[in-house]
Amino acid sequence: MKRLVECVPNFSEGRRPAVLAEIVRAIESVPGALLLDHQMDPDHNRAVVTYAGPPEAVAEAALRAVGLAAALIDLTQHSGVHPRIGAADVVPFVPLEGMTLEDCVPLAHQVGAEIWRRFQIPVYFYEAAARSPERAALEKIRREAGSNLLPDLGGPGLHPTAGATVVGARRFLIAYNVVLATSDVETARRIARRVRASSGGLPFVKAMGVQLSRPRPRAQVSMNLTNFEATPVHVAYQAVAREAAAEGVSIESSELIGLLPQRAFDLSPDFFRSVENFHPGLILEKRLAGAARQ
Repeated sequence: MKRLVECVPNFSEGRRPAVLAEIVRAIESVPGALLLDHQMDPDHNRAVVTYAGPPEAVAEAALRAVGLAAALIDLTQHSGVHPRIGAADVVPFVPLEGMTLEDCVPLAHQVGAEIWRRFQIPVYFYEAAARSPERAALEKIRREAGSNLLPDLGGPGLHPTAGATVVGARRFLIAYNVVLATSDVETARRIARRVRASSGGLPFVKAMGVQLSRPRPRAQVSMNLTNFEATPVHVAYQAVAREAAAEGVSIESSELIGLLPQRAFDLSPDFFRSVENFHPGLILEKRLAGAARQ
């Protein structure tokens, strides 16, 4: 049976396309690693890359990308509105075909061990790969890394310029941002607080309010949906729209970051067609089939 796993590493670089191009080339240099997507955001100062392939190829591509990111990205010179603790900030593995979430856990542990061995970058494990339940939440690791929460591997201090890398195994996550027709970031933060699960809002929704400056000052509600079947993207959008209306603010636009599983699109195709940057090529299965034919 064919075994395919997806990897969606996030890098702390959204303003230098040449750096991302080198990282992408490192991933593509591994036979069997199929590049599916890459996006940069200058305000978040963050890049998201999506690729897939057999577990061994995906693991080696992740290691090459992490090592190159450590060489090219200096966190002491970094600024951006998105929280981060590493040059290669997050490296999640997602089961696609012939793989289960449980199969991705040892893969994450193997890659984490190699990151520390090859590059001396401390590693935290999260989600299904977490070594204890209290370490599963990515936001907790970001909040406490290097102080109250020691790395799972390496350390105790963080790498002086590359920080630490958080490696995990998880199910599909949809990253979705809503831009408000206001520059008041406090409004976005209040809305995010009311819609996110940790504050009693929508199940499986993580949200934060951030300030954008490009192309003009705007506030954004940035969300991660960790179970799109329990809380579909259009439901999250509607919740933000209701809270924005209560604040006397309209929604200017919305965008997807990364790819979208076909199942998520099928839940509300008309809604997705209204998302500013949506096109059929953002559907994961279509992108994967196209990459495999090349």
